[in-house]
Amino acid sequence: MDIRTLARHLGLSIGTVSRALNDRKDVSPETRKRVIAAAATHGYIPNQSGRTLRSGRTGTIGFMLTLEHDSAIHGDPFFMALLEGLQNGLSEHDLDLVVLLARKGEDGLTFLRRHVARGTVDGWVLSGTHQADPRIDFLLDRAIPFVALGRTATARDYAWIDLDFEGVVTQAMALLTDAGHHRIGLVAPPVTINNSHIVVERYRTALSRAGLPFDPMLVHHGETDENDGEATARELMTLSDRPTALLLMGETAPVGAYRALRGMGLEPGRDVAVIGLRDNPACRALSPDLTCFTLNLDELGLALAQAVVSLLPGHRRPAEPLVQSLWVMDLRLGQSHAVVAGAPLERGLTAAE
Repeated sequence: MDIRTLARHLGLSIGTVSRALNDRKDVSPETRKRVIAAAATHGYIPNQSGRTLRSGRTGTIGFMLTLEHDSAIHGDPFFMALLEGLQNGLSEHDLDLVVLLARKGEDGLTFLRRHVARGTVDGWVLSGTHQADPRIDFLLDRAIPFVALGRTATARDYAWIDLDFEGVVTQAMALLTDAGHHRIGLVAPPVTINNSHIVVERYRTALSRAGLPFDPMLVHHGETDENDGEATARELMTLSDRPTALLLMGETAPVGAYRALRGMGLEPGRDVAVIGLRDNPACRALSPDLTCFTLNLDELGLALAQAVVSLLPGHRRPAEPLVQSLWVMDLRLGQSHAVVAGAPLERGLTAAE
């Protein structure tokens, strides 16, 4: 049923029905209730194209994912849980979430320009932020509402929420250095991703505080997925002075690392200490239980929704500060970090091998 048919059915003008459905104050409460009830009964759905043309708004928020690094592409569970919370938060404001995938190899700015030119969405949530990220300046220069899941090196103010990678690395490294580990392998995201720089900087700081040297041979930048975790763990364990502990900053990297270690005759948590980034479904089946960090992705998604909605026309309060916050992750102790450095190996490779 279109709006003309609905108006004719109710014996009202199209304008009255439209104002009632849009909760305008110049329509009586009784008329509004009657119109809404009839719309529900007869399955009336507003013509979104027409509403967009009239209002200049789509009623949607775009979440930009890339095929290069974002972990959803590698089968990781992070974004699926996050998007559920984000959609729930947007639904409270009668907004829908649209996930938009950049083409593989496509420049992120080119992708964004195309969709902004089309007016695809009313606002954006950006992920996979780079240290130098031209998308930020592009959206700021055009006053387009957006919030970033991650920080960049730009000096300009913009809304962002980022995981507290500083706290994660500091706590993990303290666990390992306090246990006497001097050789700690690090699996970090690609160097273009901003949090990769944060992770490596805190890793170096933790080594310095423990009086340990920084060895670039122990640091690997990659996709941090399961395959990368397996290949990197195998590579690090073949070093002449191999690490006694691994810190894996990827959703599913620990799954691959466990497989690689066992394939080399080494047992996680006994021969090699392992600490992962996050407690997720892929890692919960690991044995020994993985030492990692926890966060509520549903709440994080809700926070992102609130942040972007607060920037939309009609919602923004001029005196309200931009959201800029670190999302704290809580350490969850398992048994995978329990090995004490220097303890003799029961089986597998020796330090000399």
